[in-house]
Amino acid sequence: DWLVLAERLCAELEDWAPEDEREALLFAGRLPLAMTEDEFREALGPAKYRAHLNYLYGVTVEEALLLSVEEEVHKENRGQVWVRHRRADEVAHERVYGRPKSDLLVQFLAERGLAGETLSYTDWKEFTYWLFKYRLRACDPARVASDTRRGLAQLSRLEALHKRSPVFVARPAADVIDV
Repeated sequence: DWLVLAERLCAELEDWAPEDEREALLFAGRLPLAMTEDEFREALGPAKYRAHLNYLYGVTVEEALLLSVEEEVHKENRGQVWVRHRRADEVAHERVYGRPKSDLLVQFLAERGLAGETLSYTDWKEFTYWLFKYRLRACDPARVASDTRRGLAQLSRLEALHKRSPVFVARPAADVIDV
């Protein structure tokens, strides 16, 4: 997750990088300099770029896929108002991976030797990556490709919404009136 690394670096370089550029990087993923995908790949180098792609597909696209399925479940649930519904995330995991989220999490924890521990944000990202690899192993290749396209389409929709959303700029302290 290169944004986590960027956050750590920005914390150390507060005096060197303008605040607006740091915020654009950390909150919107926008680099201070405009660069093409090829320039980004060249700047990172082959090994780090592969790691970036692993994170992109294994975590970001996987989260978007699950979000897409959860939205589908919520939509179905709205049409069945008198039925007691299961949690959308549980149903989404069963649809995508063929198993309940709780079972998958127990298997992940056992493989990592983390059973009984509280999971950190990084652990949850690792679980998501583990789910991606599980899906690659357990699902039909055509289904994997279809689900990946679905996740990428969801990311495109989210990015389009983000670009259309208004940008809120904090007013300088001088404009604040004390009452």
